[in-house]
Amino acid sequence: MSPEKLDLHKHFYEINAIDPELFVRFDVKRGLRNSDGTGVMAGLTNIANVHGYIIVDGEKCPDEGRLFYRGHDIEELTDASDTTKRWNFEEVAYLLLMGKMPDKEELELLVSHIDAKRELPNGFTASLIMKDASPDLMNCLARSVLLLYSTDEKAEDRSPEHEINIALSLISRLPRIMVLGYYAMMAQYKGDSMIMHRFIPGQSTAETILSMLRKDREFTADEARMLDIMLTLHAEHGGGNNSTFTLRTLTSSDTDPYSAYSGAIGSLKGLRHGGANGKVQEMRYDIKANVKNWTNEGEVADYLEKMVRKEAFDKTGLIYGMGHAVYTLSDPRTKILREYAARLAAGTEYEAELQLLETVEKLAPEVFNKVKGSNKALCANVDMYSGFVYSMLQIPEELFTPLFACARMVGWAAHRFEEIVSGKRIIRPAYKSAMLEEQILPGLHLPHIDPDTLAAN
Repeated sequence: MSPEKLDLHKHFYEINAIDPELFVRFDVKRGLRNSDGTGVMAGLTNIANVHGYIIVDGEKCPDEGRLFYRGHDIEELTDASDTTKRWNFEEVAYLLLMGKMPDKEELELLVSHIDAKRELPNGFTASLIMKDASPDLMNCLARSVLLLYSTDEKAEDRSPEHEINIALSLISRLPRIMVLGYYAMMAQYKGDSMIMHRFIPGQSTAETILSMLRKDREFTADEARMLDIMLTLHAEHGGGNNSTFTLRTLTSSDTDPYSAYSGAIGSLKGLRHGGANGKVQEMRYDIKANVKNWTNEGEVADYLEKMVRKEAFDKTGLIYGMGHAVYTLSDPRTKILREYAARLAAGTEYEAELQLLETVEKLAPEVFNKVKGSNKALCANVDMYSGFVYSMLQIPEELFTPLFACARMVGWAAHRFEEIVSGKRIIRPAYKSAMLEEQILPGLHLPHIDPDTLAAN
């Protein structure tokens, strides 16, 4: 019998379905979340604190969002009024990796180390990026990281010296691999020209990305500063986010650093994680096309209501860019990004579009309350404005999530180091056998589950 006639997929949903009642009965923390939405305590960290709510008398209460890197408020770290700062990303990289803010000499030393590691192994670009170009850049990044293992004679060395060396090399190389992979992809799959600009020694990470990406290599200081802020805001977000937890889980098994970082990239690719910014971009295009007067709040609200009622856009009932697993009243990254975006958009064709996004952010909670009767605190997350900012910087959509990965490499490295030193145990949560419970608890039967409904969920 041929494989096609086996129909191995025919009962896919029925075979893999577990009665939702069992999750409630045995108090399973689906998504490692408690019933009130708070996260299950799975570890401790000194790297970052993501604050979005407070607990009063055992109840979760909304609060203004705060984000701290090693005890330093993200708003202070990205303060535009401090004219002594040229680049934030490299400074934050030092803070996250070394545990303290660098002085001038220490920062220059880190920058020189990153700058010196941008070269790729001989033949790497031609044989591994250009020859077999990937249609998805996140897969390109993950594969490239795994292949770099084979060029490292000490790949299994877990010493602090080697761990830091690998982390700095990937912080340095990932932006370059990203841009080379992008042009290889465009050449192979869309027939565009293959552009291979050399990196310019001495440029910051943000400058290097813009210089390699743009055909004429030209960019303004404001554009480089905006991208630098984007990288800074995406550099770290605590140990509980999916990709960082994936990184820590892999690290706890004592696997090599390349495998751990590649796994984190694979997680970040997911549409429920880093890939969410693409959905915001699609939504933005859809609203622009279907709302004639962007300044008319009533007209915008009417269309948002159609979206929530599953009558418009992708008919999921979601307003992308709204809501967060931790933040309730506000996302501090959104506030910072909105302010910088306003400066870059002022006096340009993007100004009206920014105002439209601000209107969506303002009206979305009211719309959800009206349509669903939900009074749940709802704030815009960083994805609401990140794609818009990248668009202003003339960065292709294919690079939105890879840029996230380039920035988050810093946070991943810090968490790997901490897990190596303080974790000490393989992460291994418990799973109960639902089939065994079916045998023990007579009369409890699995209901028929509609595959289409389950797939939608």
